[in-house]
Amino acid sequence: MSNWHANWAWGMPLIIINVVIHVLGLGLINERMLQMLRIVDRRHFTSVFAVVMGVVALLATMLHGLEGMVWAAAYRLLGALPDTHSAVLYSLSALTTYGHANIMLEPQWQLMGALEALNGILLFGLTTAFMFAMIQQVWPLGSRSRRG
Repeated sequence: MSNWHANWAWGMPLIIINVVIHVLGLGLINERMLQMLRIVDRRHFTSVFAVVMGVVALLATMLHGLEGMVWAAAYRLLGALPDTHSAVLYSLSALTTYGHANIMLEPQWQLMGALEALNGILLFGLTTAFMFAMIQQVWPLGSRSRRG
């Protein structure tokens, strides 16, 4: 198998795995946060909502970190990077499209870095859409109680 095909053969399943992890993780976060917000005393809704959104941001960040670790594990398995520290740093840099880590993949695996950046765009888009949808779904719960 050529290097080009090997990059795609590894990169595409990693993208799919990470999107599935991300969607399931966001679904669990959504379920738990909505449960918490439904039982909140409406007089304190705004402050609790702010805390909940902070927790959502933290959990989403942890989810992105976990997904970066999946890519880092693949890089180590393939011998694309020399150690775990480098693999994690490279992966988080690629996933966020930050790209400033002074670490390079072995030449035959460099396309995977671009595929990871593509994965990051998808994951961050999902996170943004999720957080926006959560605000749209939950914020009216607090504002309805103040009108009554």
